[in-house]
Amino acid sequence: MSFAHLAASSVGYTMPPLWRILTKSGYFVGLCGAIGATVTYVAAVRPALHAPGTETGDVTALRRRAAACLAWAGALLLVTGYFQLAARVARAGKGMPFGEALSPGRIWDFLHAPAGPGAWVAQGTLYLIQNIVLVLASAALLALFSPRAQRRPDALALIGLPLSLGVTLIAAVPATAPTAADRVLDLVFDQLHIIGGTVWLGGLALLALLSGARRLLSENAGVLWADLWRRFSLVALVCVGSVLVSGLWMTWKHVGSVGQLWTTTYGLFLLIKIVLVLGMVAAGGVNQFWLMPRIARARRSDATSSLLHLTLRHFPAVVWGEVALGVGVLAVVPFLSGSARSEAGSPPAVTTGSVLTAGAALTLTLAASLYATAKASDALSRRPTGRTPAPSASGHTITPTAG
Repeated sequence: MSFAHLAASSVGYTMPPLWRILTKSGYFVGLCGAIGATVTYVAAVRPALHAPGTETGDVTALRRRAAACLAWAGALLLVTGYFQLAARVARAGKGMPFGEALSPGRIWDFLHAPAGPGAWVAQGTLYLIQNIVLVLASAALLALFSPRAQRRPDALALIGLPLSLGVTLIAAVPATAPTAADRVLDLVFDQLHIIGGTVWLGGLALLALLSGARRLLSENAGVLWADLWRRFSLVALVCVGSVLVSGLWMTWKHVGSVGQLWTTTYGLFLLIKIVLVLGMVAAGGVNQFWLMPRIARARRSDATSSLLHLTLRHFPAVVWGEVALGVGVLAVVPFLSGSARSEAGSPPAVTTGSVLTAGAALTLTLAASLYATAKASDALSRRPTGRTPAPSASGHTITPTAG
């Protein structure tokens, strides 16, 4: 059965129009570029470039390329943010064509609409503030197109980071004060999901793009990249934890039973998203348990060529696979409208003390498993690569040979 046929036969599910699919997916791509790239630059790239012993030529090449990536991320955020705002106008206009919603006059009227009954602030005012912050974030990153700024991008990246985070956080502020704890938890977990996912995917994309500068780097650049991958792996572990915990909460809220994952349209799209995310987690596991230990051992044994090959050939290949899966996730997100519970006629989820206790237990278990993952990867990296040659009676080393 096709998705279109299932959507048509499902009660309570409406297939989003093409403009809604493109604007929502594009907006999240823009957030990945702005949030993911700035967080990754500040948390992983910048410290690695400032590490002692790094060759000046490698630092200059990567710094310029990172600045260019951040600048393009600013341009992407500005364009996708405008289309996302127009999409909000079209949705609020009840039948307004998307082309008409692109008009600056329509957008201005939407942003100046009065507050509704019971609202503490007009919804348009919140979107106005959000988009002012979006323009400021884009401007900070766009300034990195300047050759002078590319030589020292740290300050602009540090300015763009909180502004980029503010774009999604401000949009989540409700115009009407939430009266139920469920609503507050929904807002918190939704933002955890967005920020964790955008940092994870945007960070992977940034590092994959930076790895394309390998022809400009020295033979000793493997040490720099080993440090860079190590730093980002810690960032990625935190992101994975945020995405999984928040994803479990949202799945429980919108899906009443396992069977609804393939008997409802919402459930099918969610199932596709889950498979893609698990694929990203599996690829991350390959990095954590196979590539990172090999990189650490090559670095410890001072195997320059092997280290360079692992950090700038093998690792980016896996990362590009993760990026492709992440793009698939963003393509599915616009289709997750409504709820599998409402389609199936199930009662809404009710948060109780036992549910919160079970959620806390799952969160602690996941945190412990991620900590164990990091420790296991570290233990694998310390494993010796081969047997230590045994000394002979005369004190000379005897190297075993094949008979």
